[in-house]
Amino acid sequence: MASPSQILVVCGEASGDAHASELVAALQARRPELTFFGMGGSRLQARGVELLYGAHEVSVMGITEVLPKIPRILQVMRGLAEAAAERRPACAILVDIPDFNLRLAAKLKALGIPVVYYVSPMIWAWRRGRVKTIARLVDRMLCILPFEEAFYREAGVSARYVGSPVLEQVPAPASAAEFRQRLGLTQQPTLALLPGSRMSEIRRILPAMVGAARTLVQERPELQVVVPVAPTISRAEILQRFEGSGVTPVLVEGHAPEVVGASEAAIVASGTAVLEAGLMQRPLVVVYRVSLVTYWVGRMLLKVAHVALVNLLAGRRLVPELLQGDMTPERIAGEVRKVWLPGAPREQMLQGLAEVRGTLGSEGAAVRAAEAVMELLPPAPPRLPE
Repeated sequence: MASPSQILVVCGEASGDAHASELVAALQARRPELTFFGMGGSRLQARGVELLYGAHEVSVMGITEVLPKIPRILQVMRGLAEAAAERRPACAILVDIPDFNLRLAAKLKALGIPVVYYVSPMIWAWRRGRVKTIARLVDRMLCILPFEEAFYREAGVSARYVGSPVLEQVPAPASAAEFRQRLGLTQQPTLALLPGSRMSEIRRILPAMVGAARTLVQERPELQVVVPVAPTISRAEILQRFEGSGVTPVLVEGHAPEVVGASEAAIVASGTAVLEAGLMQRPLVVVYRVSLVTYWVGRMLLKVAHVALVNLLAGRRLVPELLQGDMTPERIAGEVRKVWLPGAPREQMLQGLAEVRGTLGSEGAAVRAAEAVMELLPPAPPRLPE
């Protein structure tokens, strides 16, 4: 028998944890009797969600990177499915991580548990054949990019565009000087480095970022290099990559959008952070590198012209994308130089980023997502008279 007051929530990385926690908060405000359990990070835990597993258990990117973790990933999936079978939640909210969550969705569907999917898998970019699987397994797809709803509806998926939760996760516009003051930074020219929230990203991407920063610091000795540190990464891992570079970074715990806001320009690992950085209205250079196996498989399957979310939303190469072998310190530094100082390239990029912001509509994604979830829940129990 289903438990009308319990909901399963599953996410697997920092951005998903943030999106899921805001959705949980919106549901708690509307249905205080609801309780939540599943897998997530510190933000879901802070919302009172009972975490059976930590998000770090499945936070891995790439084919060769995931292979050693497969036994543990399968164990976590079985554990979540068993917990769902025992507790029979009223519904499940699965957030992003499609390779994990779509397999889990199949197990939940077999149990008769309604499945809400928040943050659509980017199957419009690659592996489009999975849309048939989604139509079979997902009761409600909640999209956060404006063009996704029509794509899913055409394939028979019950989809709804709820808006981008990133709009509410970035601070209001302010000057770089004000953001530097808030973060306790000196009022020097600032370069932001956002290497990602996975250890594989730190190993593959941060060294090239450090190399670019070194070149730029040599040209501008007053330059301040700031790195926001994700909760999944230790400060020691970041500092280790700067050893011998001659660059002493300033590390900030979290606050990645604010760090971008404090900068004249940012170097950002491809992913959700690119959209956050773009919304801060600062010039940025997008970089990424995965294993060769992952890259070649992805290249064969990729169906879009761009990788960076801001470029996909703009419909053109608004910000540079330096991927794989193009991600060299020299190339990165060269792209930063083009937009570092006032001039036509910088102004054109900032104008394009403002247009991207306009395509995302209004704030309130979590509230709209919560309303969609509640449509699948049984009615709230009547309140007893006080």
